[in-house]
Amino acid sequence: MKSRRTLLKTAALAAASAVLAGVMPSALAAPPAGDKFRRLPSPVATGSDGIEVLEFFWYGCPHCNEFEPLLAEWEKSRGKTIVLRRVPVAFREDFVVHQKLFYALEALGKLPDMHAKVFKAMHVDRERLMSVEAITAFIEKNGIDKKAFTDAFNSFGVASKSAQAAQLARAYQIDGVPTLAIDGMFTTSANIAGGSHADALAVADQLIAQRREARKGQKR
Repeated sequence: MKSRRTLLKTAALAAASAVLAGVMPSALAAPPAGDKFRRLPSPVATGSDGIEVLEFFWYGCPHCNEFEPLLAEWEKSRGKTIVLRRVPVAFREDFVVHQKLFYALEALGKLPDMHAKVFKAMHVDRERLMSVEAITAFIEKNGIDKKAFTDAFNSFGVASKSAQAAQLARAYQIDGVPTLAIDGMFTTSANIAGGSHADALAVADQLIAQRREARKGQKR
Protein backbone atom coordinates (compact mmCIF):
# COMPACT_ATOMS: atom_id res chain seq x y z
CA MET A 1 0.00 0.00 0.00
CA LYS A 2 1.31 3.44 -0.88
CA SER A 3 2.10 5.82 1.95
CA ARG A 4 0.18 9.07 2.37
CA ARG A 5 3.33 10.99 1.42
CA THR A 6 3.67 9.02 -1.82
CA LEU A 7 0.00 9.55 -2.70
CA LEU A 8 0.26 13.29 -2.07
CA LYS A 9 3.39 13.49 -4.19
CA THR A 10 1.66 11.61 -7.02
CA ALA A 11 -1.36 13.93 -6.87
CA ALA A 12 0.90 16.99 -6.90
CA LEU A 13 2.77 15.72 -9.94
CA ALA A 14 -0.53 15.04 -11.75
CA ALA A 15 -1.75 18.55 -11.03
CA ALA A 16 1.52 20.08 -12.18
CA SER A 17 1.40 18.06 -15.40
CA ALA A 18 -2.11 19.29 -16.10
CA VAL A 19 -1.07 22.91 -15.64
CA LEU A 20 1.94 22.46 -17.88
CA ALA A 21 -0.30 20.92 -20.53
CA GLY A 22 -2.35 24.10 -20.50
CA VAL A 23 -5.60 22.50 -19.36
CA MET A 24 -7.04 21.95 -15.89
CA PRO A 25 -9.23 18.82 -15.97
CA SER A 26 -12.41 18.94 -13.94
CA ALA A 27 -11.09 16.16 -11.74
CA LEU A 28 -8.36 18.53 -10.51
CA ALA A 29 -10.31 21.79 -10.38
CA ALA A 30 -11.29 23.25 -7.01
CA PRO A 31 -14.92 22.41 -6.12
CA PRO A 32 -17.40 25.04 -4.95
CA ALA A 33 -18.31 25.02 -1.29
CA GLY A 34 -21.02 22.47 -0.52
CA ASP A 35 -22.96 22.18 -3.75
CA LYS A 36 -22.63 19.38 -6.29
CA PHE A 37 -23.26 21.77 -9.17
CA ARG A 38 -22.75 25.39 -10.11
CA ARG A 39 -25.58 27.75 -10.98
CA LEU A 40 -24.67 30.23 -13.68
CA PRO A 41 -24.99 33.91 -12.72
CA SER A 42 -26.99 34.47 -15.91
CA PRO A 43 -28.81 31.71 -17.88
CA VAL A 44 -27.42 30.91 -21.32
CA ALA A 45 -29.85 30.62 -24.22
CA THR A 46 -30.09 27.01 -25.44
CA GLY A 47 -30.46 25.79 -28.98
CA SER A 48 -33.28 23.33 -28.26
CA ASP A 49 -36.87 23.28 -27.04
CA GLY A 50 -36.07 20.17 -24.99
CA ILE A 51 -33.74 19.81 -22.00
CA GLU A 52 -30.32 20.55 -23.46
CA VAL A 53 -27.19 18.97 -22.00
CA LEU A 54 -23.79 20.12 -23.21
CA GLU A 55 -20.60 18.19 -22.69
CA PHE A 56 -17.52 20.38 -22.84
CA PHE A 57 -14.51 18.23 -23.69
CA TRP A 58 -11.07 18.09 -25.29
CA TYR A 59 -9.87 15.13 -27.32
CA GLY A 60 -6.48 15.23 -25.60
CA CYS A 61 -7.93 15.05 -22.07
CA PRO A 62 -7.54 11.61 -20.42
CA HIS A 63 -10.55 12.30 -18.18
CA CYS A 64 -12.69 13.00 -21.25
CA ASN A 65 -11.47 9.75 -22.78
CA GLU A 66 -12.59 7.86 -19.65
CA PHE A 67 -15.91 9.70 -19.57
CA GLU A 68 -16.87 9.22 -23.23
CA PRO A 69 -18.14 5.58 -23.11
CA LEU A 70 -20.10 6.32 -19.92
CA LEU A 71 -21.65 9.40 -21.49
CA ALA A 72 -22.51 7.51 -24.67
CA GLU A 73 -24.36 4.83 -22.68
CA TRP A 74 -26.07 7.47 -20.55
CA GLU A 75 -27.27 9.25 -23.70
CA LYS A 76 -28.72 6.02 -25.12
CA SER A 77 -30.56 5.24 -21.90
CA ARG A 78 -32.18 8.69 -21.82
CA GLY A 79 -33.67 8.30 -25.30
CA LYS A 80 -35.33 11.46 -26.55
CA THR A 81 -35.87 12.99 -23.12
CA ILE A 82 -32.74 15.12 -23.52
CA VAL A 83 -30.75 16.77 -26.29
CA LEU A 84 -27.04 16.07 -25.81
CA ARG A 85 -24.52 18.25 -27.62
CA ARG A 86 -20.77 17.86 -27.39
CA VAL A 87 -18.71 21.06 -27.40
CA PRO A 88 -14.95 20.84 -28.02
CA VAL A 89 -12.96 23.29 -25.91
CA ALA A 90 -9.63 24.88 -26.85
CA PHE A 91 -7.79 26.07 -23.75
CA ARG A 92 -4.77 26.84 -25.92
CA GLU A 93 -4.37 28.01 -29.50
CA ASP A 94 -2.86 24.69 -30.61
CA PHE A 95 -5.98 22.85 -29.40
CA VAL A 96 -8.10 24.61 -32.03
CA VAL A 97 -7.18 21.87 -34.53
CA HIS A 98 -9.19 19.45 -32.39
CA GLN A 99 -12.21 21.74 -32.46
CA LYS A 100 -11.93 21.90 -36.25
CA LEU A 101 -11.44 18.11 -36.44
CA PHE A 102 -14.67 17.59 -34.50
CA TYR A 103 -16.72 19.99 -36.61
CA ALA A 104 -15.21 18.80 -39.91
CA LEU A 105 -16.20 15.21 -39.05
CA GLU A 106 -19.65 16.48 -38.11
CA ALA A 107 -19.97 18.33 -41.43
CA LEU A 108 -19.08 15.16 -43.34
CA GLY A 109 -21.51 13.02 -41.33
CA LYS A 110 -18.60 10.96 -39.98
CA LEU A 111 -18.74 11.99 -36.34
CA PRO A 112 -20.81 9.02 -35.05
CA ASP A 113 -18.22 6.60 -36.46
CA MET A 114 -15.10 8.62 -35.71
CA HIS A 115 -15.60 10.34 -32.35
CA ALA A 116 -14.53 7.35 -30.22
CA LYS A 117 -11.78 6.52 -32.73
CA VAL A 118 -10.16 9.92 -32.20
CA PHE A 119 -10.04 9.29 -28.46
CA LYS A 120 -8.59 5.82 -29.04
CA ALA A 121 -5.95 7.16 -31.42
CA MET A 122 -4.76 9.73 -28.87
CA HIS A 123 -5.03 7.75 -25.63
CA VAL A 124 -4.53 4.12 -26.64
CA ASP A 125 -2.48 4.28 -29.83
CA ARG A 126 -0.56 7.36 -28.59
CA GLU A 127 -1.02 9.36 -31.76
CA ARG A 128 -0.65 13.02 -30.76
CA LEU A 129 -2.77 14.46 -33.61
CA MET A 130 -1.50 17.94 -32.77
CA SER A 131 -0.91 19.07 -36.35
CA VAL A 132 -3.02 19.31 -39.48
CA GLU A 133 -0.66 16.86 -41.17
CA ALA A 134 -1.02 14.24 -38.42
CA ILE A 135 -4.78 14.67 -38.35
CA THR A 136 -5.07 14.35 -42.13
CA ALA A 137 -2.97 11.18 -42.12
CA PHE A 138 -5.20 9.74 -39.40
CA ILE A 139 -8.32 10.65 -41.38
CA GLU A 140 -7.01 9.01 -44.57
CA LYS A 141 -6.06 5.88 -42.61
CA ASN A 142 -9.70 5.63 -41.54
CA GLY A 143 -11.02 5.74 -45.09
CA ILE A 144 -12.17 9.37 -45.30
CA ASP A 145 -11.44 11.26 -48.51
CA LYS A 146 -8.55 13.66 -47.93
CA LYS A 147 -9.87 16.47 -50.13
CA ALA A 148 -13.38 16.32 -48.70
CA PHE A 149 -11.99 16.44 -45.18
CA THR A 150 -9.52 19.24 -45.96
CA ASP A 151 -12.26 21.32 -47.58
CA ALA A 152 -14.49 20.86 -44.53
CA PHE A 153 -11.65 21.48 -42.08
CA ASN A 154 -10.80 24.79 -43.75
CA SER A 155 -14.40 25.85 -44.39
CA PHE A 156 -16.09 28.99 -43.08
CA GLY A 157 -18.75 26.83 -41.45
CA VAL A 158 -16.23 24.90 -39.35
CA ALA A 159 -14.41 28.11 -38.40
CA SER A 160 -17.73 29.64 -37.32
CA LYS A 161 -18.67 26.61 -35.20
CA SER A 162 -15.24 26.64 -33.54
CA ALA A 163 -15.72 30.31 -32.68
CA GLN A 164 -19.20 29.55 -31.31
CA ALA A 165 -17.75 26.75 -29.16
CA ALA A 166 -15.27 29.23 -27.69
CA GLN A 167 -18.13 31.63 -26.94
CA LEU A 168 -20.11 28.88 -25.22
CA ALA A 169 -17.12 27.91 -23.08
CA ARG A 170 -16.84 31.52 -21.93
CA ALA A 171 -20.57 31.86 -21.32
CA TYR A 172 -20.61 28.71 -19.18
CA GLN A 173 -17.36 29.73 -17.44
CA ILE A 174 -15.68 26.44 -18.33
CA ASP A 175 -12.35 26.03 -16.55
CA GLY A 176 -11.96 22.26 -16.79
CA VAL A 177 -13.11 19.26 -18.79
CA PRO A 178 -15.16 17.15 -18.97
CA THR A 179 -17.93 19.41 -17.72
CA LEU A 180 -21.67 18.99 -18.21
CA ALA A 181 -23.99 21.97 -18.63
CA ILE A 182 -27.71 21.50 -18.06
CA ASP A 183 -30.42 23.56 -19.74
CA GLY A 184 -28.40 26.77 -19.85
CA MET A 185 -28.47 27.13 -16.07
CA PHE A 186 -26.15 24.66 -14.30
CA THR A 187 -22.78 22.97 -14.69
CA THR A 188 -21.35 19.92 -12.95
CA SER A 189 -18.37 17.60 -13.25
CA ALA A 190 -16.81 14.61 -11.52
CA ASN A 191 -14.98 16.74 -8.99
CA ILE A 192 -17.89 19.05 -8.20
CA ALA A 193 -20.42 16.19 -7.97
CA GLY A 194 -18.48 13.98 -5.61
CA GLY A 195 -15.41 12.57 -7.31
CA SER A 196 -16.51 10.24 -10.09
CA HIS A 197 -18.01 10.45 -13.57
CA ALA A 198 -20.98 8.43 -12.30
CA ASP A 199 -21.54 11.10 -9.65
CA ALA A 200 -21.59 13.79 -12.34
CA LEU A 201 -24.17 11.90 -14.39
CA ALA A 202 -26.32 11.31 -11.30
CA VAL A 203 -26.30 15.03 -10.50
CA ALA A 204 -27.09 15.78 -14.14
CA ASP A 205 -30.13 13.49 -13.89
CA GLN A 206 -31.33 15.37 -10.81
CA LEU A 207 -30.90 18.74 -12.51
CA ILE A 208 -32.68 17.51 -15.64
CA ALA A 209 -35.63 16.34 -13.52
CA GLN A 210 -35.68 19.68 -11.74
CA ARG A 211 -35.69 21.61 -15.00
CA ARG A 212 -38.42 19.37 -16.45
CA GLU A 213 -40.67 20.09 -13.46
CA ALA A 214 -39.92 23.80 -13.67
CA ARG A 215 -40.90 23.83 -17.34
CA LYS A 216 -44.17 22.04 -16.57
CA GLY A 217 -44.95 24.69 -13.98
CA GLN A 218 -44.30 27.46 -16.48
CA LYS A 219 -46.81 25.94 -18.92
CA ARG A 220 -49.68 25.80 -16.38
